[in-house]
Amino acid sequence: AGTGMGLATANMAAQAGANVLRVGGRSETLEKANEQIAAAGSGQSSVYAGDATREDEGRAAVEVCGSRYGRVDVAVNSVGTNGRERSLSQLTSSSWNDLITGNLGAAYAITQGVLPTFRLQRSGLLIHISSSAAKKADGSGAGYQASKAGVAALAAATMFEERSNGVRVTVIFPGFTNTPFIAKRPTPPTEAELAQALKPEDIARMCVAIMELPPGGYVPELSLYPTNL
Repeated sequence: AGTGMGLATANMAAQAGANVLRVGGRSETLEKANEQIAAAGSGQSSVYAGDATREDEGRAAVEVCGSRYGRVDVAVNSVGTNGRERSLSQLTSSSWNDLITGNLGAAYAITQGVLPTFRLQRSGLLIHISSSAAKKADGSGAGYQASKAGVAALAAATMFEERSNGVRVTVIFPGFTNTPFIAKRPTPPTEAELAQALKPEDIARMCVAIMELPPGGYVPELSLYPTNL
């Protein structure tokens, strides 16, 4: 929650009145993001530095959130990674495993980290930010596409197994969005493409809208694409 969609979602949720715990591996980035909320004077936001791909770190973050704010209503998985060498001809076992761990592994760790608390509460919302690449092949590469499609499959299975415990799960599939993540593209997008791309705040609005739904309904999937790309 220090950059990109995670940053925008955490900020917008805090501004809407949520108590937010930002989780990420870079404490300096998280603290800087936290200062934005403090300066705005809206919402409560704190920081937990940890590795989102580790189940024990995910559970520890949930415990910290619960102790600070009394309960955990929502967990947003905005973790994502990719490399520059993306085609099957360039992928190695090592780079493939990095993508599976960084994308699908993080989704699994966050899921397992938060589910025990959601079960005890008999309520909770888990939002995974996947990618439009999970639905339609593009230049993001087979490893990225497979791992992000796995996130969607994990979400569907979680909802199937946990709905009786009051758990709701949503997957958002954003199209091309102007975030720091695009700096890893082998070919940088043009200024014209960036001008037409989605903004992190667009995805954040969808996340907050889903958070505000009453617990009797949920959004299984939501796709959001730029109009002209």
